[in-house]
Amino acid sequence: MLRPDIVSTNDPTGLHLVYDDWPEIASKSYKLEKEKTNFDSIDHIVLLGMGGSGTISDILVSILSKSNIHTSAVKGYHLPSTVDKNTLVIATSVSGETDETITVFKDALKKNCKKIAFSKKQTGLDLFCKKNKIPHYTPDVYHSPRASLMSFLYYVLDTLGDILQIKQHDITESILSLESLQKNINSSNLTSTNKSLDLAEWISGTPVIYYPWGLSSAAIRFKNSLNENAKMHVIAEDVIEASHNGIVAWEKNSKFQPILIQGQDDYIKTKERWDILKEFFKSKDIEYKEIHSVNGSILTKIVNLIYLLDYATIYKAFLSNIDPAPVDAINFFKNKLNK
Repeated sequence: MLRPDIVSTNDPTGLHLVYDDWPEIASKSYKLEKEKTNFDSIDHIVLLGMGGSGTISDILVSILSKSNIHTSAVKGYHLPSTVDKNTLVIATSVSGETDETITVFKDALKKNCKKIAFSKKQTGLDLFCKKNKIPHYTPDVYHSPRASLMSFLYYVLDTLGDILQIKQHDITESILSLESLQKNINSSNLTSTNKSLDLAEWISGTPVIYYPWGLSSAAIRFKNSLNENAKMHVIAEDVIEASHNGIVAWEKNSKFQPILIQGQDDYIKTKERWDILKEFFKSKDIEYKEIHSVNGSILTKIVNLIYLLDYATIYKAFLSNIDPAPVDAINFFKNKLNK
């Protein structure tokens, strides 16, 4: 069982303490006084962001999936050619220095489109926006980009709530869900009842994460957080697509471990696929772990899953005697790019 002294020893910068405060951070960020910016006639939203900031793009795509607004999440260097006067380009970079995000946002300046950005103050993105009179907002930063997710997400949700078609009820419900989960998974509860710790203790090999399309943002975030926090290789696959290819790999014995992220109201054909997948695993004596979303709006489902799964990656780091905070490989790439 994980002990408090192991936690403190392996987390000298206090990353887990920020996660303990995620519900409070989300609520505070949403309620902060901020000037709202209105955009009319938007039928296309382009979301720019990488890494921890990119998770926000993925969440917003999920939220807008049932709206009449077309969305494009850009994780690279190319602005879609479909950008026009009815397009809103949203740049999110916690550091304010993300090369890909700034490059694409500069290209958007050449287009007749609406633009808005979120980042730290006095950074490349902030200064670019000031120079070109583009609306720019500065949510509070906590520890690191990935730890600042709830601060930036709920700040964006409040600032662009009308465009994103977010109901106040969904915001309240999602924060209450985070508060409820926090009581179980926070670092003061290092017992067998802790759902995140239980998952972390179960993971002993290489996780293969299966997910339905609607919960892709939570699954991809889980993969990314296992990479960054636990320093692990991970595979993530859409359960429908995987049943046409990836499933064949399980015919061979391995140290891979399937984790099934399921929604309470998954499409009926997706539920059928889950049942078949579990039947197949049982026929091969392959142990798997099931993670179920809570009931509620798509926002509530996603942030609750991300909180549960993110904390599992931190506990996995502690159980492996790893400091989850450093990301030396990412810094290596950034230093090379900045030369």
